Amino acid sequence: MTPIHWVVTAVILAALASIGVALDAFTQDMVSARARLTGSQVVDSPFGPIEYADVGQGPVVLIIHGSGGGFDQGLAFSAPLDRTRFRIIAPSRFGYLRSAMPPDATPEMQADALGYLLDHLEVDQAVIFGGSAGALSAAQLALRHPERCRGLVLGVPALYGPNRAPEERAPAPWPVRALTDLALRSDLVFWMAIRIAPDLMTRMVLATEPAVLAAAGPEEAARARQVLRHILPISVRHAGIALDSATAGSPPPYPLEQLSCPLLAISARDDLYGTADAAVHAVALAPRGRLILFDEGGHLWAGHDAEVWAAVAGFVADLDRVVTP
Repeated sequence: MTPIHWVVTAVILAALASIGVALDAFTQDMVSARARLTGSQVVDSPFGPIEYADVGQGPVVLIIHGSGGGFDQGLAFSAPLDRTRFRIIAPSRFGYLRSAMPPDATPEMQADALGYLLDHLEVDQAVIFGGSAGALSAAQLALRHPERCRGLVLGVPALYGPNRAPEERAPAPWPVRALTDLALRSDLVFWMAIRIAPDLMTRMVLATEPAVLAAAGPEEAARARQVLRHILPISVRHAGIALDSATAGSPPPYPLEQLSCPLLAISARDDLYGTADAAVHAVALAPRGRLILFDEGGHLWAGHDAEVWAAVAGFVADLDRVVTP
């Protein structure tokens, strides 16, 4: 072989080795991702199978996850709530993991399905927590089934706000749109994206500026990376993500003035999904509303996670003090 042949051969072998290492890392990460999907149960319902996890003891908090989630996101998200003090019920919404995607699914239908789940678990009342896109079905549950809701918490809610304007971006070229759609379906492509461009994915998917995470410290940066990793496997969440894209971007107003339970709404002014306006609007309408609004933190309320969950625990405790003489 000539010297140039040796060079070309060496380059090809190095490239193959790099691909092999990457595929091995991908395989290991996917094994870990699928291992997180254990510990749930499935109940048959008129809306199809509903997947859920049920852990802890104490006052019931129904955790309704956001886009890209599932029961596993609900459990991870609410981990700061002490399982010796709270019973956490974390369902997978329509199109996520093992939950069905009914024809013509809506947040109202999802709320009715969650009501069925509470019936199945013989839970008369719960504090309803709806995060991000999960806030739509959480609010509908409180409106459609008020007797089931002791209190409603809306975290960075993707609800209507009169001035809500999620950050607008210029229309992407079709190759970018095609690649984005592929990333939302393909475990490998999404894995590559969060490995190669974590800051871009943090901004686009988690609606949080990387600089905000950096200022919040290494623990919050690690939490953001975990949130991105926990979207894997995205292939079994794609249908739910598509439904969220159709319903949470520009939802209609809900009659939150009809809420019969106390409301706690939480957001940050710099959330790139524009949920601050929705949170302010919800509290303005609710007969008994309280607002927590941070100046910075993005959609992840970076730097405020402990404060948020302490406020949620206090909100539940206040409900107990009202009910119990």
